Amino acid sequence: MTSDKVVQRAPLMSLDEALSFVLKDIEVIAQTDWVQTLEADGRVLAQDLVSELQVPPQDNSSMDGYALRVEDVVSVGATLKVTQRIPAGQYGHALKAGEAARIFTGAPIPPGANAVVMQEETQLQPSPSSHENANNGVPEVAVNMVPKLGQWIRRSGEDVRLGAVVLSAGTKLDPAALGLAASIGAAKVTVKRKPRVALFSTGDELVMPGDVAPAQMRPGAIYNSNRFFLRALLVRAGCEVTDLGIVPDQLNATLQVLQEAAAAHDLILTSGGVSVGEEDHVKPAVERLGRLNLWQIAMKPGKPFAFGFVNAQAGNSNHKAYFMGLPGNPVSSFVTFQLLVRPFLMALQGVQTVHSEPYTLQANFDFLKPDKRREFLRAKRNAEGGLDLFPNQSSGVLTSVVWGDGVVDNPGGQPIKKGDWVRFYPFSEWLQ
Repeated sequence: MTSDKVVQRAPLMSLDEALSFVLKDIEVIAQTDWVQTLEADGRVLAQDLVSELQVPPQDNSSMDGYALRVEDVVSVGATLKVTQRIPAGQYGHALKAGEAARIFTGAPIPPGANAVVMQEETQLQPSPSSHENANNGVPEVAVNMVPKLGQWIRRSGEDVRLGAVVLSAGTKLDPAALGLAASIGAAKVTVKRKPRVALFSTGDELVMPGDVAPAQMRPGAIYNSNRFFLRALLVRAGCEVTDLGIVPDQLNATLQVLQEAAAAHDLILTSGGVSVGEEDHVKPAVERLGRLNLWQIAMKPGKPFAFGFVNAQAGNSNHKAYFMGLPGNPVSSFVTFQLLVRPFLMALQGVQTVHSEPYTLQANFDFLKPDKRREFLRAKRNAEGGLDLFPNQSSGVLTSVVWGDGVVDNPGGQPIKKGDWVRFYPFSEWLQ
């Protein structure tokens, strides 16, 4: 009597489990660069940025108008002597009772003043005639409102206090952060060294645009589109990219490029070719030089994913490069990069928050036959503020990514009806 053994497949790993594994025990880049603040857009701050002054440094006016004492204007129409003029960058003298100072936006508030009245609420009086010699020729201004204490005054330090941490280590610098750094006098900042990433493709079926005209493409050949968008995504993620092109489907060639790449890079990234086929040499090559985990992730698109490391010299080096292998289908590769590779690269640079938060938007479509896996559906916001769905959700249809401006994150087995509220990740968040 014989019994048939049923081979049990390992259960699919959830995306959250895969990301947690990728991020755990990560070795954050220790090296730093000292760069001009003007050139630091997209870099990751390596040290807290502490202010050595207050911003603004003195109380100043937020309006063009007149600085005055509220106790001198107890009723509408009160007149004050205009004894000084204070443009931005100059400092006035103390106001006396019954006096006002003509003041401009950004100019320091003179001592004694405790409010600013905008010029639209005032009326400059005609200059006194010379024979009357009233007020010795000093002009007067009528105030057409009763001011409140402190109105239109920006207080010293209301933006930044002396000694405050204005930007924390791990902040990914954007244009607003650069302006804030400049406002406290930081001409240079200490940032993390850019991750060094080696990118290559495998597959004798791949050809480069420009090498072969479409009309001369041999049967079975395809253009290497993944190389183009992966390189651009790596650059946008703040990396220095070494593009190693297309590696022949040969074990020795794969071993050589992996070992050379591991010596000078933090990450080796590939797309396609990580399977058990006779012509797929990446898997045995990585396993010979380091370690490889092959996962089947419960997500669509993007089921196959590989993660591990490659030693610079097999068995004889402390340096190793992380390895990530993405699926070959272009949409799968694009989405998997955003959900697994990009957070990894952010964490590698010490970024505080590596996850983007989804928006909750209303579906203007029906999606009634969901997959068992968690799906990322290409969609686009419409004029009504809802979401339209691209009609072809195949993992090979790259036009869906160009047409859409984000993805709907739909739980496995969950149908969507028009009017339902769904989780939406805009591409703009991923591509910063």
